[in-house]
This record gives sequence, C-alpha cells and structure tokens, in this order.
Amino acid sequence: MGDLLLIRHGETAWSAAHWHTSHTEVELTARGRRQATALGDALGGRHYAAVLSSPRRRALITAELAGLAVTRVEPELTEWDYGEYEGRTTAEIRRGRAGWDVWTDGCPGGESPAEVSDRVDRCLALAEGLSHGGDVAIFGHAHNLRVMGARWIGLPAAAGGRLRLDTAGVCVLGYEHGERVLLRWNQPVSEGA
Repeated sequence: MGDLLLIRHGETAWSAAHWHTSHTEVELTARGRRQATALGDALGGRHYAAVLSSPRRRALITAELAGLAVTRVEPELTEWDYGEYEGRTTAEIRRGRAGWDVWTDGCPGGESPAEVSDRVDRCLALAEGLSHGGDVAIFGHAHNLRVMGARWIGLPAAAGGRLRLDTAGVCVLGYEHGERVLLRWNQPVSEGA
C-alpha cells in the first residue's frame, strides 16, 4: 500500500485574509503560484498510482504547477460548503453568532460536520483503494483535508480543528504495523524568491 499525500492549494487572496472559501473560484496569488511550484520538489521521487483533485481551479492549478498530472477530478474533494458564511471570517461570523465553531456547528445553508465527515470517508475509501498501486496525491482545501486527517486515524470530524494546515502544506497519511497513522502533517515548502 502506498501513502496518501494531502496537499492544500497555494495561497489565494481569500485564504490570506482568512475568508471562508468553498465554491467561490479565487485565483492563486503570486505567492501561491511560487508555493505551488515549490511543491514539485516536495512531491517528487514518488510513484503515484493516482493524482486526485478538487474541481476548484486553485487546487487544479496547484497540482499543475507542482508538476503532477491530475488523473481524476473528484467533486467530493471540494471544500466544506460554508453556505451563508462563504466569504466571511470566523471573527466576523462570531460577532453575529457568539461561540460559533465550524467544527461542531457547521454552516447555515451549507454543510454540517457529519455531512463533511461522510463525504471525506468516501474520498478516503477511494484513495485507499487506489493506493494498492502506489502513492496517491490529493489536492484540496484546508478544512476538508483537516477532516480527512482526523478521519484517517479514527477521530471525529471536529478533531480536524486541532490539525492546522497552511497553504501548500503537505501531509502524509500511511500505516504503522497495519494501523492508520499520520506520518507527517503540515510540512511547509520552501517558496524561494
């Protein structure tokens, strides 16, 4: 069995501003493009059985700039659907809804933690099945990939809140003695100039 590599897309103006971004198409910033290009070194030297990506341009462009050809665009790899909270920051949301937490409360007009968990579990099953032929690279988004890390090791979706994931961060999911483990989490890339 190969490893599963979770790769968050490069920086966008919205991610830099900490705006919740699900279905809105936002381009990579110049920094995001540098990050994505730098991912090529971090992801090289492996045999990939598959390269999966969210259908969002920021994920697809990150894969392209990293030098990996996407073999499957997977709609279930899209970011958490933030519904009414799309384009808003956590601080802004909490001004109108004190104590709000995406990890436990979900989003009105969007997805609940249980819905994201179910979707992520299907993605993990798909990727794990493909990993019999080598490693699987998965290009996606912060919250969705954080849930994926939590679910991989048997934790609830809310545990993703304890797994920070920066733009262009690389995580590796694998096995130790037949058990699912986090081999690496939020490995940064060297962006260069």
